[in-house]
Amino acid sequence: MAVMYEDLIGKIVLVTGGASGLGFSIAKAFVANQAKVVIVGRDAEKLARAQSELGEKARAIAFDLNEIDRFPVLLSQINNTVGAIEVLVNNAGINLKKEALAVSNQEYQAIVHTNQTAVFALTREIAQTMVDRGGNIIMISSMATHYGVPKVVGYAASKSAVEGMTRVLAVEWASHGIRINCIAPGFIATAMSAKAFENDPERKARALARTPMGKFGEPSDVANAALFLASAQAKYITGVVLPVDGGNSIGF
Repeated sequence: MAVMYEDLIGKIVLVTGGASGLGFSIAKAFVANQAKVVIVGRDAEKLARAQSELGEKARAIAFDLNEIDRFPVLLSQINNTVGAIEVLVNNAGINLKKEALAVSNQEYQAIVHTNQTAVFALTREIAQTMVDRGGNIIMISSMATHYGVPKVVGYAASKSAVEGMTRVLAVEWASHGIRINCIAPGFIATAMSAKAFENDPERKARALARTPMGKFGEPSDVANAALFLASAQAKYITGVVLPVDGGNSIGF
């Protein structure tokens, strides 16, 4: 991939959940654009494999993002080894597919803690270091916030909160030169989605039928959107929720 955004060369980028899936694709895109990328996650082995594939421009740090009181330790480690974070991509998240009537308080709270509380806490900590120099923050939401998708009540609620938070923080921090935007991926062809659709061909047909482009997206489609939003090409864009879904959200 040729360098697309010169202003991102050498930028220090933190991608949470960057060892696999969409997070890895986003990290890979920033590395290809010659940014310095830090990926964070809980699985040390998966992180090591991802770092090996990403190459010398990437650094992997094993850290449980649920431990929000330890975020200063994480940021200190990044600052001391790589430098001050200039772009944050909040990609890490969890899901639970279960009928709402059967979801326990503990299960619901675990999803909200990881997908929303931890995202806010990390964003706030990093934004405090961006106040005097500006910065860029990208949230990852989901099409589940725009539909009544059954069996994902905690996930949809937490991602809806992320979209609301995006708008509030974009307004509050614009005067500090901090831009905050959100990407809402639609049906993206990943190993996880492929497995789910193989077991439910009717659902796959339904998903394709209401997607005007008639196909699923690729992880690189989400990654390219993140690159654009982080770049100076999007310097007058803040507080938006960008669907990357082949038109699914407006399909009939």
